[in-house]
Amino acid sequence: MKEIPDYQTLMLPVLKSVADGKEHKFREIADSIAKDFGLTEEELGCLLPSGNQSIFDNRVGWAKTYLKKACLIEYKGKGVLKITERGKQVLKDSPQKIDNKFLKQYDEFNEFQNKVNPKEEKQETETDYKNQTPEELIETAFHDFQKSLAEELLDKIRNVSPAFFEKLVVALLVKMGYGGSIKDAGQAIGRTGDEGIDGIIKEDKLGLDVIYIQAKRWKENNVIGRPEIQKFVGALAGQGAKKGVFITASSFTKEALDYKPMNDTKVILIDGMKLANLMIEYNLGVAQMHCYELKKLDNDYFDEE
Repeated sequence: MKEIPDYQTLMLPVLKSVADGKEHKFREIADSIAKDFGLTEEELGCLLPSGNQSIFDNRVGWAKTYLKKACLIEYKGKGVLKITERGKQVLKDSPQKIDNKFLKQYDEFNEFQNKVNPKEEKQETETDYKNQTPEELIETAFHDFQKSLAEELLDKIRNVSPAFFEKLVVALLVKMGYGGSIKDAGQAIGRTGDEGIDGIIKEDKLGLDVIYIQAKRWKENNVIGRPEIQKFVGALAGQGAKKGVFITASSFTKEALDYKPMNDTKVILIDGMKLANLMIEYNLGVAQMHCYELKKLDNDYFDEE
């Protein structure tokens, strides 16, 4: 049985499969590439340890994700891909291979690699797996998967309607322990809509205090600056409120992040990436594929003394 190509080897074939500029479905692409590599039904039937997906489909999926992050392809709908102008230019240059090292020439790809945990030291893409322990390999793979999931989730968030975004914010805050019930929280948000406040939610289930909310589903390039935060703080002052949460699918400028109200008003800023990670943490908009239980030897059991 032949070895199934790794996801980096599959990057160039995936890009070539959409070279005609038309929209192509994932299944169509995967089947075409499998045929080009001469993979048998047995090889295509090899599954991940979880049994949830074939190894080949998983690797093609990761290849398309990385190409998308480098803006060589774009998603045109669920499971539908199309090459970008940048992708066409890459193919014109006739590269022998496209891999992570190749994609690092693009700022968008590097931003994707480091966006989730920007304070962490940047790791080399080409990891020396031979020097890693099995536990380190698991941690590295999990971290990479979480980054990719957060990016995909954020893409979805940025394309929902403003009304759906408000409901999403409500659902997340309730899952985090605020607002009491979905019914109570849902009745509060979106009702004020004036003076820079989009909603009010209970801080606890008893409603001993409230939190004022500003929810802005803005696009990635529409960055929120300090003036927007100052308006929100002013709106809080007008309500005699001391606590607020400003949530966006976009991001904040450095000036906005550095802004601290002179009074004792507390405002928490949640940008798109933080929002996506909170959704993953509280299982909103994501579904568990498989749970791996990592065990170790219990030496105490074998103690005969």
